[in-house]
Amino acid sequence: MNRRHFMKAALVTGAAAVIPSGWHPFASLLQAREREDLAVVRGPSPARITRTAIDALGGIRRFIGRGDVVVIKPNIGWDRTPEYAANTNPEVVAEIVRLCFEAGAKTVKIFDNPVSDARRTYKQSGIADAAAVLGAKITYMDERKFRDIALKGQVLKSWPLYTEVLEADKIVNVPIAKVHGIARLTLGMKNWMGVMGGYRGRIHQRVDESLVDVAMHIRPALIVLDAVRILTDNGPQGGSLSDVRRLDTVVAGTDQVAVDAYGTTLFGMKENALGCVRIGHKAGLGNMNLTTQKIKKIQV
Repeated sequence: MNRRHFMKAALVTGAAAVIPSGWHPFASLLQAREREDLAVVRGPSPARITRTAIDALGGIRRFIGRGDVVVIKPNIGWDRTPEYAANTNPEVVAEIVRLCFEAGAKTVKIFDNPVSDARRTYKQSGIADAAAVLGAKITYMDERKFRDIALKGQVLKSWPLYTEVLEADKIVNVPIAKVHGIARLTLGMKNWMGVMGGYRGRIHQRVDESLVDVAMHIRPALIVLDAVRILTDNGPQGGSLSDVRRLDTVVAGTDQVAVDAYGTTLFGMKENALGCVRIGHKAGLGNMNLTTQKIKKIQV
C-alpha cells in the first residue's frame, strides 16, 4: 500500500469510529425538510391545542432559546371580554408564555397599541391577568419608545415602530382571526398595526401594501393564529355573541403569508382572497400556495 492509499484508509477508518450508526451526511437538512410548514390543531382546550400545535412544528425550543428576551404580540385592541372574539384568547397567550419560560426565556414581554383605552382592554381581554401570573411583563406602550424606521416599502417609506419589538431576541405573533371592515380580515400581518405609532388610519387607503411593508421589516420566530373563537361579522370589535363562531382551532407556522392564507380559509374564502396575502407572496415574504406545503392536522 503506498502512502496516499494508507492515509486514505486511515481517514476512513478513523471517521467510521466517531460517526454514529445510521448517520447521513445530509441528516440535518433532511430533518429540516421533514418539518411541517403549518400545524392546525383542534380541540376543546385552548392551552392544549396551542402546545400541541407548537410541538408539531418541532417544539418551543426550535423557536426560543435560553436567555432570550421574547415579545409576544397578541391583539388587545378592544374593550371586550374573551367570548366576543375581539381580542386574542387569553388561554392561548398564557400557554405561549408558559412555553417560552420552559424553553429558558429570560424575559417575556406583552403589549399592544389598542384602539380602546389600554387600561380597560388589557383587563377586559383577560390577557393581562392570565400572563402576569406566569411572570410575563405586561406593559402599556410608551410613546417615547416609538422610532421612525426606514421601511423602504411599496407604500410606506418609513413609519414609527415600537423599539421593544425591534430590540427583542424573538417575536411571537399571536393574532386572533376575525373580520375587518377595511382589510376584510384581521390575521397575522394585520396584527402588526399594534406596534405602529403615528396616525394609523392613514394606511387604510392602501392597507394591504402597507401591511406587507411592515411585515417585511418585522420577522417573527413563530406565528400562532387564535381561532378558538372567530368573529364573523361587525369586526374588528364586534359586540354581539351572534357574530361569534367557535372553531376551537389554532394554526401555527413560521411563514407569515402561509398562516394568513390558511386563516383566510377558515372564513370560507380562498387562500389568495386577501390582498396582503397576494402581495406578500409576490414580494417573497412567504408562500400562499397551501397545496405545496406540509400541513399537519391534529384533533386532540
